[in-house]
Amino acid sequence: MTRRTQPTRQKRERLRRRSTLLLAPAAALAALLGLAAAPAHAAAWSSSDRWGSWQTSDGYTLYNNIWGQGAGSQTIEANSASDWRVHADHPATGGIKSYPNAKKVVGKRIGELSSLSSSYRVNVPEAGAYNTSYDIWDSDHDYEVMLWVNQHGAVGPIGSPQGTVSLGGHTWQVYKGDNGSNQVFSFLRTSDSSQGTVDILPILRWLKDAKGWWGDETIGDVQFGYEITSSPGGLDFITRQFGVTSR
Repeated sequence: MTRRTQPTRQKRERLRRRSTLLLAPAAALAALLGLAAAPAHAAAWSSSDRWGSWQTSDGYTLYNNIWGQGAGSQTIEANSASDWRVHADHPATGGIKSYPNAKKVVGKRIGELSSLSSSYRVNVPEAGAYNTSYDIWDSDHDYEVMLWVNQHGAVGPIGSPQGTVSLGGHTWQVYKGDNGSNQVFSFLRTSDSSQGTVDILPILRWLKDAKGWWGDETIGDVQFGYEITSSPGGLDFITRQFGVTSR
């Protein structure tokens, strides 16, 4: 019988290195396949329902809000009021189809507030027709204050122009009108913005004190979202930051 001799120390080292080199590509491939097979993290909440809504633990409400005529499909996904997105596929026809939004209820009269502000950061498409806007209501829904921070396509506010004013850290073109249910005051930012902070209280005080267009109203909802007229083929609207602070 032939005796099997033990390899020398140098030979064992060469064999070990060769084995490592052969195993490395296989390990890398296995890791890659494992990553590819890992499921994407699901949102905390999602809905394609027309009136789908979700309340967060910190007092915000997310709302799919497909309210217009001739709407297509729309899905909202959210982890929080500062982390949510909408995929909307609405036809290229006139008329507002939806206003997916996040909101916070304030519940104080203008005269009781010492501050009211909000920050936002969004990614919006370069197609379709929409505006990104705050929609602020009094508690009785007699008055609506819209703050458009950007817009695209064939969209426009209700009412007639009332001039330009600098308030709350931005310059706005102001419109005043009536939609048949309530008064509407629209403030259109004179240049588009994808992020910023709005000091809302001076705007509300200007409507009350400088213009006399409303009284010492109780502020209800402060909403922020996307007023979508059309998004054919499916477009994405992404909110990366939103919050309301009041005192």
